[in-house]
Amino acid sequence: MVAVLLNGFINGSFSEDGAELLANPWGIVSLVDLYVGFILFSMWIVFREPGPLSAAIWVVLMMVFGFLAGAVYVLYALHTCGGDWTLFFLGARRDRLIQGSRVID
Repeated sequence: MVAVLLNGFINGSFSEDGAELLANPWGIVSLVDLYVGFILFSMWIVFREPGPLSAAIWVVLMMVFGFLAGAVYVLYALHTCGGDWTLFFLGARRDRLIQGSRVID
């Protein structure tokens, strides 16, 4: 993944190659699919991060480096959750959401 990204950044021309991609209907479909994935994944990042600065940094990394940043984020979340899947998925909101669900029960 890193090698492919580096190849694109070093040997590619975003304006020239992007124009070719946008001229092809399947290129447009691919970009829309890709960025919808970026946005949905970024929404999870924003949801689970404790503050807006860390969330913004991760979202910018996601938009620049794509799912390489997403993969690093998942590894980071797995490392910091200590095997607690609710912490993995809910992040900084876990305690508040779990306490809120107990009130409803």
